[in-house]
Order: sequence, then C-alpha cells, then structure tokens
Amino acid sequence: MAYKTILAIIGAATPDQFLKQAAELCHLSEAHLSVLVVVMAAPPPIGDYAATISDAWLEEQTEDRRKLEAKITSSRDVLSGLASGAEVEGLYCEAVWAHSRIARRAIYADLVLIGDADIIGRELRRQAIDSVLFDARRPVLLVPKAAPVTLMPRKIVLAWDSSPDAAAAAREALDLMRGTDMIDIVMIEPDADGVRQGEDPGTDIAAYLAHHGVKGMVDRIVADGRTIAEALQDRAAELSADLIVMGAYGHSRLRERIFGGVTQAMIEAATIPVLLVR
Repeated sequence: MAYKTILAIIGAATPDQFLKQAAELCHLSEAHLSVLVVVMAAPPPIGDYAATISDAWLEEQTEDRRKLEAKITSSRDVLSGLASGAEVEGLYCEAVWAHSRIARRAIYADLVLIGDADIIGRELRRQAIDSVLFDARRPVLLVPKAAPVTLMPRKIVLAWDSSPDAAAAAREALDLMRGTDMIDIVMIEPDADGVRQGEDPGTDIAAYLAHHGVKGMVDRIVADGRTIAEALQDRAAELSADLIVMGAYGHSRLRERIFGGVTQAMIEAATIPVLLVR
C-alpha cells in the first residue's frame, strides 16, 4: 500500500538527525509526518517509604514533563523548515499505560518509524514495537542508527517461510516491491515437505508476486552454523539490499524473549532497515 501518513516515535533524548531522516523520508514519499514524543514516568512510590520519597518522585515527574515539553518544542523547530504540516505531540504516562496509549495513536498511521535503542531508548523501543504490531496492528519500519532509509528501495530481501505472517508482510510490501530492481526471496534451509512449503519451496510466493507485477528470485540458503537472523542479514549485506521485509513474531512474544527467535534477533541487531508486519 502507499504510505501517506507516517508516525515517528521518539524519546526525549532522540537526536535531531533521526527527525531529519524521517522528514526527508516523508518528503520523498509525499507522506504526512506525525511525531509522537514519549516520556515514561517512574511508577509512584509504595510501601513504608512512600512518604519519605514522595517529594523526590514529584520532582522527578516535574523534570520529566519539562524534558517532554522541551523536546516537543525543539522537534517542531527542527521540522519547521523540513516537513510542511508535520505534527508533533507528546505523551507522558507510566510505563504500564504506555502500551495502550501508543497503540491508540498508531492506529491512525499507515507506517510507524522506530529507531534503535540508542535513538529511542531500550524500554520505550520495546513498548513501542509491541504496541504497534500487536495492538494497533500497523507495520513497523525499524531504522538502525546511521543506516540510510527509503520507501523507494531498489533491492529488497523478503524473508520467507510460508507462514501467515510472512504472507502478510509480502502483501504489505507489494507497492514497495513494484519499483525495485531486485526481490530476493530468501529461505533459510527450507523443508521440501510437499505440505507447508511445497516440493519446490518458494515457487508459490514467487508466482504470487509475479501476478502482481513483481519479479522475485528464490534464494534457498544454508545456515552453515549461523542463526536465521544472521543468515538473513548476511545475504542482505551481500546484495547491498535497502530493506528486509519479514513477518513478525511467528511465535509468541514471551517465547521469543525467553528462548530467542528470529524477530527478536532482528529487532536487537538489525543493520539495515527492516519492515516488520504482523
């Protein structure tokens, strides 16, 4: 689909460069940019020591709100000459409420930009990705620090495993794929089982894409001791790909966090932009 409304989620310490990157992305894509500045408040003190530390907690809240307002103001200044009509809003709430509040805002976006942990902060990043993918059910574009990002990619790697999430990602990215020079359909050691992936893995999705005017090359890769995430990123680097497209969380979030998983590994260590869809 065409992305006409793009939401960038940032924290109080997010560098201006990320905002400039988002503004340029929207300008080139003729999309409207919205920015949500999020500051998560410390939970209120409880127990026997609440009375003695309440003043410090209130001071911390006051400082957090000051940082939020300062970031809103500075972000508007940065964007004033870069993105005509860009909106900047603020959100201040306890971490327990951040999930639903971010999702409520994200449902009105076609795409949500989220930087890496150095750009947005680790806890806010986790909350934002989860709330956008699971509650708002909007696609997330992960933007690694210092990595160029575009919505007019020339080379795309599509991570394919015949799952419903991978199929949703392929459908979501059809418009992006139509303008490319290359679509590399990467499968990591697929099973030719004749049931889920078929006797010739990857041919079904290649045919589906061809019906939409997209030519894709099926690329079956041997992991050779690497994790799936490592093999995907290595192949993307070999091709100088602009974007990896993949379905998110084929397993539950809890299972991926405890035992590891492809989505979690890509979130934590992506080196080129990744479009996550669920």
